[in-house]
Amino acid sequence: MKDLFSLAGRVALVTGGSRGIGKMIAKGFVESGAKVYITARKAAACDATAAELSQHGTCISLPIDISTVEGARTLAKAIGERESKLDILVNNAGAAWAAEFDTFPENGWDKVMNLNLKAPFFLTQALAAPLRKAASPARPAKVINIASIDGIFVNPLETYSYAASKAGLIHLTRRMAAKLIADHIVVTAIAPGPFQSDMNIDARDNADGVAKRVPAGRVGTEEDMAGAAIFLASRAGDYVVGSTITVDGGIAFGKGGFEGSSWKMEGAAGA
Repeated sequence: MKDLFSLAGRVALVTGGSRGIGKMIAKGFVESGAKVYITARKAAACDATAAELSQHGTCISLPIDISTVEGARTLAKAIGERESKLDILVNNAGAAWAAEFDTFPENGWDKVMNLNLKAPFFLTQALAAPLRKAASPARPAKVINIASIDGIFVNPLETYSYAASKAGLIHLTRRMAAKLIADHIVVTAIAPGPFQSDMNIDARDNADGVAKRVPAGRVGTEEDMAGAAIFLASRAGDYVVGSTITVDGGIAFGKGGFEGSSWKMEGAAGA
């Protein structure tokens, strides 16, 4: 039981790991004993986070834009040059876009869909070989997709492509899980609620106000996100296949609505 949640000896990759939810997960993995690679578009931020997390263990920066298939393959090649296998992949990099229905732009649709839905599929595909090499019946490899509660219920904000991408990612998780479990690769997802990040400005800058709309009475913490990810990544989560764990303080299945949230309109790492 003492090793049930340990990640010692495992190699992990967290996309969008320089800040927000990705950084929370990367930190939890590092402190649980994993060798963690993080990637993000902005090299300076990625390098700074890796240096910070390396105080607790091993964290390596690979600043690469994975919003295209070419970018996903470039990242997979970079991992392959450094590691013979990959135990854990966290598809966390994401973007949001809000605009009124009548004026919602095509680039706001394509940017979000490409990063939130297309990238997780093609990055997992590009990393299939090292994931399969790491996988065994006794210790499966893990793919964890970071979705959102906006993929479960309708947020009143007009974030059309974001909501569609996250709902699609939840179902894509099931489809990928059904295929990859035969290779001893377990695919799951996490659907976060309000966490303090650049993606959710309201939770970041108005935590007390947001907490009043959360059944649990608070916004999510580092430990809440890291704990869910460590559970799925470790031996503890080996028999959880294709499921999406909701980490939201009870919003999606409690009050069932989250009025008043603010979203950053540009790409950001996290859900």
